[in-house]
Amino acid sequence: MDSDAGSKRVSFSLSFISLWIFLTTAHSYDCDDHLVSDLPQLVFDSSSELSSSHSPGFAKLNRRDGAGGWSPLESNKHQWLQLDLGERTEITAIATQGRYGSSDWVISYLLMFSDTGRNWKQYRQEDSIWAFTGNANADGVVRHKLQHSIKARLLRFVPLEWNPHGRIGMRVEVYGCSYKSDVADFDGRSSLLYRFHQKSMSTVKDIISLKFKTMQSDGVMLHGEGQRGDRITLELKKGKLSLQINLGDTKLHSISSHTSVTLGSLLDDQHWHSITIERYNKQVNFTVDQHTQHFRTKGDFDYLDIDYELSFGGIPIPGKSVTFRRKNFHGCIENLYYNGMNIIDLAKRHKPQIHIMGNVTFSCSEPHIIPVTFMSSSSYLLLPGPPQLDGLSISFQFRTWNKDGLLLHSELREASGTLQIHLSDGKLKIAILKLSRTQTDIATGKHLNDGQWHCIHFNARRNHVSITLDNNAASTVHSTVQINSGNSYYFGGCPETVRNAGCSNPFGAFHGCMQLIFIDNQPADLILVQQGLLGNFSDLQLDLCGIVDRCLPNYCEHGGECSQSWSTFYCDCTGTDYKGATCHNSVHEQSCEAYKHTGNTSGFFFIDPDGSGPVGPLLVYCNMTEDKTWTVIQHNNTELTKVRGSNVEKPYLVQLNYNASMEQLRAMINSMDYCEQKVAYHCRKSRLLNTPNGVPFTWWIGGANEKQVYWGGSSPGVQKCACGLTGDCLDTNYDCNCDADNDKWANDTGHLSYKDDLPVTQIVIGDTDRTHSEAAYRVGPLRCYGDTPSEVVLSFDVGNGPFEVTVKSPTHLNDNQWHYVEAERNIREASLQVDHLPRKAQEAPSDGHIQLQLSSQLFVGGTASRQKGFLGCIRSLRLNGVTLDLEERAKITPGVKPGCLGHCSSYGNLCHNGGRCIEKYNGYSCNCSHSAYDGPFCKKEISALFEPGTSLIYTLDGSSTIVKNLSGPSSFTSSDITLLKENIAFSFRTTHAPCILLYVSSLNGEYLAVTLSRNGSFQIRYKLDGDFDPVFLSIDTRNWANGQVHSVKIDREGQAIYIQIDQFTTVEYSLPSDMDLGFNSVRSLTLGKIVDSDNLDKETHRANTEGFVGCLSAVQFNGITPLKVALQNSGSPLVSIKGRFVESSCGSALRSESTAITTSHSLTDHSGTIDVGQPLKNSVRGDSAVIGGIIAIVIFVILCIVAVTGRLLYRHKGTYRTNETKGVEYAENTDTTLKNNANYQDSISEGKKEYFI
Repeated sequence: MDSDAGSKRVSFSLSFISLWIFLTTAHSYDCDDHLVSDLPQLVFDSSSELSSSHSPGFAKLNRRDGAGGWSPLESNKHQWLQLDLGERTEITAIATQGRYGSSDWVISYLLMFSDTGRNWKQYRQEDSIWAFTGNANADGVVRHKLQHSIKARLLRFVPLEWNPHGRIGMRVEVYGCSYKSDVADFDGRSSLLYRFHQKSMSTVKDIISLKFKTMQSDGVMLHGEGQRGDRITLELKKGKLSLQINLGDTKLHSISSHTSVTLGSLLDDQHWHSITIERYNKQVNFTVDQHTQHFRTKGDFDYLDIDYELSFGGIPIPGKSVTFRRKNFHGCIENLYYNGMNIIDLAKRHKPQIHIMGNVTFSCSEPHIIPVTFMSSSSYLLLPGPPQLDGLSISFQFRTWNKDGLLLHSELREASGTLQIHLSDGKLKIAILKLSRTQTDIATGKHLNDGQWHCIHFNARRNHVSITLDNNAASTVHSTVQINSGNSYYFGGCPETVRNAGCSNPFGAFHGCMQLIFIDNQPADLILVQQGLLGNFSDLQLDLCGIVDRCLPNYCEHGGECSQSWSTFYCDCTGTDYKGATCHNSVHEQSCEAYKHTGNTSGFFFIDPDGSGPVGPLLVYCNMTEDKTWTVIQHNNTELTKVRGSNVEKPYLVQLNYNASMEQLRAMINSMDYCEQKVAYHCRKSRLLNTPNGVPFTWWIGGANEKQVYWGGSSPGVQKCACGLTGDCLDTNYDCNCDADNDKWANDTGHLSYKDDLPVTQIVIGDTDRTHSEAAYRVGPLRCYGDTPSEVVLSFDVGNGPFEVTVKSPTHLNDNQWHYVEAERNIREASLQVDHLPRKAQEAPSDGHIQLQLSSQLFVGGTASRQKGFLGCIRSLRLNGVTLDLEERAKITPGVKPGCLGHCSSYGNLCHNGGRCIEKYNGYSCNCSHSAYDGPFCKKEISALFEPGTSLIYTLDGSSTIVKNLSGPSSFTSSDITLLKENIAFSFRTTHAPCILLYVSSLNGEYLAVTLSRNGSFQIRYKLDGDFDPVFLSIDTRNWANGQVHSVKIDREGQAIYIQIDQFTTVEYSLPSDMDLGFNSVRSLTLGKIVDSDNLDKETHRANTEGFVGCLSAVQFNGITPLKVALQNSGSPLVSIKGRFVESSCGSALRSESTAITTSHSLTDHSGTIDVGQPLKNSVRGDSAVIGGIIAIVIFVILCIVAVTGRLLYRHKGTYRTNETKGVEYAENTDTTLKNNANYQDSISEGKKEYFI
């Protein structure tokens, strides 16, 4: 228990650290500047332009220069718009428009980024390439906030869809801020050493963070070790990051004590990747990009003890560590922090604790490498061959997940034949063909479809051919033909015209990436290819490698092994006990009951209690000879065992081991209806539980790993044996037979059947060392029966054998809740749906009868043999649209009765705000007498409008009978009671401050005042002790008098006060420890203006000037509801009201007032000021005056109509959200609401019939 709790605390601490890092980095500055508007046109580039007036330089947001934006020469998916920000910049948002005043806009697009313009990466969100939604017209602006910011110099917008009645047209803006970083470049032979001031560095907590980019798949990035076996190593291995950590071991350099965790994949892509390592004691969070793994490291200690130094970038002296001989890191590292220290910044400033080994530079060099991605079976890259006749030299790198694919095809000069290089079953094969016959054949390598970069060097001079793979020893053969270079080289595939001419591959086209292509020692310029100036290509992605690791994360469950191709992944479920596409479905039944239904007899079986859950199967014995099917699991000690010589100081301890893990046992127990273990204690002068009130001499540990002091036949929490419950112990003064301490043999035997405490794992016996004292114990096997249902099966037979459709529920279906089932069978398919689970459908058998021909009666809840009948409730049964009257049939059917209780267990949560669910014959109702709300579901707020001077005083010292009847629980029975806790809840809405929200006073001058200060901040004053000034609590400095509805909850328990406003985090305060914490002789509760204000402090007196002006609702104080009593029991002697006090609605009335004000302003703005008291000027004749008066009246009437209409519209709009569920809340019967809530058509209705079986 303690270790688990400690792990939880550590996990919380690390989570808090991660959250703090995120918050400080995300909100420490405002990164939302316009980055494009001030840039010159030269920073824009594009794949093409329709004309000079459509050039990319005109693609700035909201600009109308040129043709009003960028449009390419042709509208296709190969076009792009690019901008250069000049330096690496943090980008947080993007926005797009179409081309001004045109029908040209982009509907969706991809976003790509790069530091060099030669190696691009697609923006990904939620582990998938993210397509952004573009525009629906030419001038609307669509902005997207990036889920995670980009740090890059260049951005590229790639249109995917555009207006089908126009062209591609774009204007863009990018938002973000400058990005500063410290960078170090390591050449594979260099490192940075952080040397400690003392001999060693011992830490309990470590935080290491950095970013890196590299093209090398292997290399050590961080290493440190200590003399006692402490070690931490961060290393790239085949493009994945491995973290090895050990916190010391008494067995020095024990390999088994090292903890190694691997994350990430394809990290050698020359793009930036982030790493964070957070360690607290043995708990570690390891994060690579967006993937985090939590683990607990091995070792004997909680601190990491590193000697002398930590090295970054590799090991300074190869072979320094006997156990460590690996490559150094080759690439760039950015913003390297170790426990708050900026290592690279210290190195740049030549601080003495940092030692630079080898050639470390402080800028990141970028290799001139341009990758290319072959996307489909029609992809190919055509490059011309140089005019060289004698010999041939070709080299390139590739990476792929596919086992097969054509890498290179070339027709050689001088009729030398055809050169073909391809992958076959993960091996590299080179063939030289002439006249369709193989002249030379070379095979080398294996598992080359592992996603890693592999390098091929092919050389031919005259008749000598050599192939070098990954810098290994070359394979050389003699060719029967002389090989000369070709005119053209097809990489990755061939166009149709060349396929017909012999460019073929039985394994299809290549799907993957290539880079560093050299033909006769000359590098291929892929930028010229992209610009259409060299060679040709089809369906390629130039200047990026689009390979994706589809096994990260691993979707193969239960230990299934993931493999992949370019487009999908596969799961090998061999040896997992599971099957299916993702090893999800168990090959074993879930219970012995299921094996019995399939015709099996008693024996040993594997069962999988949680089905497709995380817990694996376990071996059990299924006893099917009794009425019930028992599942039995043995342990290592089921025989009667004698015990002597034990006492409390040196007890006898028994450890019971089962042939299953505790997780498996708990899963099985939870899936069963009933479980038991028989325990027996035979005694002679050996006390068992030391009843009635002594400390037990014997106890046991159960599955919850908690000490239990009850015995078989008794109940948890009761220190008794079975005879103690039934009152028939040998000596009735004791609750166990053995506790009588007789010198004759006795025993206490019974079954432990409380499932949460099973199975028994330990027994401790402590009273067998006295003279003539001896005992014997026996613990039987764990036995369970009952198959907790979690699936519904539709089965039928149309003449060709049974056919089943099964829906499995992730939760048990015997949970005393209503469940909805819909089954359908037609000619085409059979389908089944349970609750909100996905509908399961299967095609109907092709043979068999079209119609289901049935001749017997319809049995509901059982079969004709009455075996395995249903126990529970069924309602709303419809057959082909006809509702069956189950209730009438139930009245005349033995064992079945109409009606069904249990509505509250299913739908009691619909009684809100403390309302109590009351069972009814065919439904339920909500009792709101203890709630501050009203209505069918206790959701109607009880609210009142307070004006200046209004006061509501609720007397708390009335008779207990009145208080109890009108206010729920009688928290106050007399004026002498002392409160040590208060529970207060209410809502308010006001625009006036300062004011009094709530005031509770006592007979001796003590009080509690909840106020808003002059600036609208929330304040509480407690005066509970005459010797102290009021305790002042200022909760929040924001203005709560803002005309919005706010909810308040205040709970005090002694010294501690907990306050929550709206949905903000609960804040805890403490009253002074030397203060009297009792609220003595409580007298009254006041809402509004305080009448008796003699004892108020200065600030509270100032807030009481007008009392409270606004709306109060749902006021509750220790179970008392003063507003409800005042409004619903107007003659109550407990309530005294002064001033105007009317029922209102805080959610709508004040909205109406604000709406009216808004409407008034609207009228004033449009019509100007009208002074109806002045005669019309410039009137010459009396009839003109009359006509003018009529016109004025007409105008006034029209304006009044407009005002009333506007008021109604605004009121409707303002109250829409509050009242949108009113139809549900005030339905005539509760079943209608239940039906709406569950979204089940006709599943629950007051008028539907139901019966209980």
